[in-house]
Amino acid sequence: MSDFLEVIPLVVRDWIVELFPTPLQWLVHHLLTIAVILTFFGLFFAFTTIAERKLLGRLQNRLGPNRAGVPKLSILPFHLKHKLWGLTQPFADAVKALTKEDVIPDAADKVLHFLAPVCIVAFSLLGFAVLPFGRALIPVELDAALLYFFAAGTATELAIFMAGWGSRNKYSLLAAMRALAQLISYELPLILSVVPAVLVVGTLSLREIAEAQGGWIFGFLPHWHVFTPWGFAGFIIFLIAALAESNRSPFDLPEAESELIAGHLTEYSGFKYALFFMAEYFGLTALSGLGVTIFLGGWQAPFAFLEFIPSYLWFMLKLAGMIVFFIWVRGTLLRLRIDQLTRLSWQFLVPLALINLVNGAFWALTPGWSGPMLAVRWAVSAALIVIPFLLLARRLNPGRGPRTYRYA
Repeated sequence: MSDFLEVIPLVVRDWIVELFPTPLQWLVHHLLTIAVILTFFGLFFAFTTIAERKLLGRLQNRLGPNRAGVPKLSILPFHLKHKLWGLTQPFADAVKALTKEDVIPDAADKVLHFLAPVCIVAFSLLGFAVLPFGRALIPVELDAALLYFFAAGTATELAIFMAGWGSRNKYSLLAAMRALAQLISYELPLILSVVPAVLVVGTLSLREIAEAQGGWIFGFLPHWHVFTPWGFAGFIIFLIAALAESNRSPFDLPEAESELIAGHLTEYSGFKYALFFMAEYFGLTALSGLGVTIFLGGWQAPFAFLEFIPSYLWFMLKLAGMIVFFIWVRGTLLRLRIDQLTRLSWQFLVPLALINLVNGAFWALTPGWSGPMLAVRWAVSAALIVIPFLLLARRLNPGRGPRTYRYA
C-alpha cells in the first residue's frame, strides 16, 4: 500500500500523458509538470499568506482575518453562511489586486517597468524545477542541480535593479541599490553554508544529497546533516542568510515602509505589486525546500517506523515547518539597521562560513574513524565551529554600545 501511495502521482501523470499521440507525449509530460508546480505552489503561496496573517495576529493578541467566506450566488438554492475562518481571504486579495488601477509614471521606462515583476516571478519559480520533492518526484534531475538553483535565484537581483531603474524615480533607484547591497552581502554566506554538504557527499546533485542522509545513527538518530557539528552550523548560517535573501524580518530593509516608502516598489501598484509579493514568497518557499534537502534529510522519514508515510508528505511537512519558523521570526524580532545588517554578514557570517568549510573538509577526510576516534572526530569538529563562533561574536560589536539619538 505504501509503495502504491509513493508512486501514485507518477501513475496519474503517465496515464494522462498516454492519452495523447506519441509525438506529443514529451511536450505534454513537461507541460503537465509545469502546471502541477504552478498550481500547487500557487495555492501553497495563498494559504501561506493567510497562515502568516493569522499567526501574526495571535502573536499580537488579535484575531487576524476571519471574515472572508463564500460569496452568495443567486443561482444556487442554498447559501453557505459559514465564514470558513477567513480562509478565502487570499482569493479576495487576488481579486482586489487584479481589479486595482495600474498606475505607471509618465517618465518611467514602460518596458522595464512591465518586465521587472514578470521576470522576478519567473526567476523565483525556476528553483522549484530541481528540488527533489519525494523519492521519485523530481521535476528535472540535473547533476549540477545545486549550481542551477543558485544561478536561477541570483537572477532575481537583476529584476530588482530593473524595477528601480525602470521607475525613473531617484528614491526607487537608491532603494534598489540598497536592496542589491543586501542581497549580494548575504549571497556569499548562503552559498558557503551548503558547500560543506557538497564536500561530504561529493556531488552537486540534490537527489544524491537527499539520499545520502538516509539511515539512522545509533539506531534512532536520523543521519541528517543538521545533526552533525558542521551541518548544524551550516544550517544556522543558511537560515540567517535565507531570511536576508527573502527580505524577511529582521532583514526587511528593502521594503521598509517607514524609511523607504516600499523601496524599489514605490512606483508599482495593482497586480504588478502583487507579483513582487508572490515572488518573495516563492523565493522563500524555494529556499526552504533547499534547506530541507541539504540539511533536514530531504524526503527521508525521521524514524524507521514512519517510513510507510509517502516521502513527498515528509518533504512538505518539513517545508511547512520551516515556513512557520520564518513567520515566527517575523513576529518576534525587530528590524536591523543597514550598518548592523552588512556588519553581521561580512564580519561574522562570511568568516564563520569559511571556517565551517574547513570543518566540512575535515569531516569528509575522516569517515573511517571509529571507536574512541569517533568521539575525537565529533569533538574536533565541534571545537572547529564553537571556538571561532565565540571569538567572532566577541569582536562583532567592540565599543559599540546603545546608540544615543540626539534629537529623539
